[in-house]
Amino acid sequence: EVQLVESGGGLVQPGGSLRLSCAASGFTFSSYDMSWVRQAPGKGPEWVSGINAGGGSTDYADSVKGRFAISRDNTKNTLYLQMNSLKPEDTARYYCARDRAKWYSNSDRYDYWGRGTQVTVSS
Repeated sequence: EVQLVESGGGLVQPGGSLRLSCAASGFTFSSYDMSWVRQAPGKGPEWVSGINAGGGSTDYADSVKGRFAISRDNTKNTLYLQMNSLKPEDTARYYCARDRAKWYSNSDRYDYWGRGTQVTVSS
């Protein structure tokens, strides 16, 4: 059974930092590209960042570029998202998602995702 379990969310003040983790199991983690996706209340899901299977290539949404860093440890089957200089607009539920081998848009990009972890940025 594929499982993705996020952790590390919480309440943080603007300008603060959090590191999210995603523990993966039930599949060959090192064979899959992975993404972080977030969803704010009343909004649709927003792709945040992605990383290729080997961890050598990353990409970010413009809204988080320069502030967030995605990484992975394939020996631990774990995906990370380091979040710095957090802003109130980063408030959302953050999900770890497995990318399909072939996809054409964010609407068909993911085949599994976790339950998410809440990030709230507020003073």
